[in-house]
Amino acid sequence: MIVASGSANQPLARAICDQLEIQLCKVYLRRFDDGEIFVEIKENVRGEDVFVFQPTSVPANDHLMELLIMIDALRRSSAGRITAVIPYYGYARQDRKTTSRSPISAKLVANLIETAGADRVLTLDLHAGQIQGFFDIPTDNLYASPLFARDIATRNADLSDLMMVSPDVGGVGRTRSVAKRLNLDLAIIDKRRPEAGLAEVMNVIGKVHGKRCLIIDDICDSGGTLARAAEALLAQGAATVSAYISHGVFSGNAVKNLVDAPLEELVVTDSILMRDDIKAIPQVRTMSIAGLMSEAISRIAHNQSVSSLFI
Repeated sequence: MIVASGSANQPLARAICDQLEIQLCKVYLRRFDDGEIFVEIKENVRGEDVFVFQPTSVPANDHLMELLIMIDALRRSSAGRITAVIPYYGYARQDRKTTSRSPISAKLVANLIETAGADRVLTLDLHAGQIQGFFDIPTDNLYASPLFARDIATRNADLSDLMMVSPDVGGVGRTRSVAKRLNLDLAIIDKRRPEAGLAEVMNVIGKVHGKRCLIIDDICDSGGTLARAAEALLAQGAATVSAYISHGVFSGNAVKNLVDAPLEELVVTDSILMRDDIKAIPQVRTMSIAGLMSEAISRIAHNQSVSSLFI
C-alpha cells in the first residue's frame, strides 16, 4: 500500500506510516502567487492501493482543494485504487437544509470527492451518520468511542461516581456508546434558544449531583457551548466536569473560552493538527488516533472487516 498526505496534518500521517512500517509517499505541493494549488506525485503509483490522507480542517477550502487535486493526480497516474482518508470531514455540519434556500454542502463535498476519482472513503466520527449515504462509493466511518472508553477505564480506578453526559439530544447515540462500554449512567443537556439573539438555556436531564461528569462530543469549535454545558452541570451539583472531543476545530474565541471554562480536563484526538496556543492550555490533553487509523487502513488494504474494530 501507499500513503500520501496533504499539508493539513502531516505529523499524524507520519505516525500512521510508522504504525504501518512504510514510508510516506513523496508529494510535491506548492501554491502559486494567486493561491492556486499544484500537486505532483513523486513516486510511481501505477496499479497501487493508495490512501490519500487529508483532514479538511482550517483553512477548510484550501485543504479540500488539496485533497481533490491529489486524488485527480493519482487517478491520472494510474493508481489501482484510491481511498480518501479524511479524519475530519469538513462541511459535515451542513448535512441538511436549515432554511428554505440553503445548501446541503456535505453532499456537495461528497460529490466532489467522488468526481475527483476516489474509490472509497475512510473517516472518523462524522457529525451526522447519514453523510455516509451521500456517497455512492464504500464509506467507512470509524468511531473514537472505544479509545475514549479505554482511556477512561485506564485513568479511573473507581468508575462508580462517573456519569457520561451528552451535550445535546443529537449526540446521545455517541455518548451512549461510551457509557455502554463502561456500564455507566447517561445524562443529557437540553439546549434551547428561546429566540434569536438570546443566550441558550441549558436544562440537565439526569441526576448528576455528586458525580464526576464526562461530556462526550464530536466537535469543539469555539468552546462556548462546552463551557456553558460545564457550568450547567456544576450548577446541578456535579463534582467535576471533563470532556472528550473527537475533533478540535478551535476557532474564534476558543482559547479564551477554554481557559475560562470550569473543565478539569479536555481530551481531544489529533484528527486535526492542534495549534500551539491550544496545546499550552493546561487542561488540554491530546489522544492519538494513529493506531486506529493505521489498523483500519491495513484492514482495507487486505480486504478485511473494518466494522469488527468496534464490536
